[in-house]
Amino acid sequence: MSIERIGCGPRMSDAVVHGNTVYLAGHVADAAKGKSVTEQTRDILAQIDETLAEAGTDKTKVLSATIYLADISTFAEMNAVWDSWVPQGNTPARATVEAKLAAPAYTVEIVMVAAR
Repeated sequence: MSIERIGCGPRMSDAVVHGNTVYLAGHVADAAKGKSVTEQTRDILAQIDETLAEAGTDKTKVLSATIYLADISTFAEMNAVWDSWVPQGNTPARATVEAKLAAPAYTVEIVMVAAR
């Protein structure tokens, strides 16, 4: 089975496709870096939509998601954006945890696995 790397950089790829499974790297806010959890979550989910499309899939085929929040008290704020993005009837298995992220300006990071 072949391996396809999307957005391959010197340290990591945005996604790796193996067979019919797409593994997305942790996505953080680029355009919304340093902004609110709402804005960062929107930015990340837009990036994820683009990465999934590049991999030949979409959000209806997301199998699992792990969401990292720098402050778990922002859980409801993040969920408000998530709930408007995730397709009802196709919700993935999901975990949300509090974690120290790579830089203080990042408040949300999202990792996903999807089918193709």
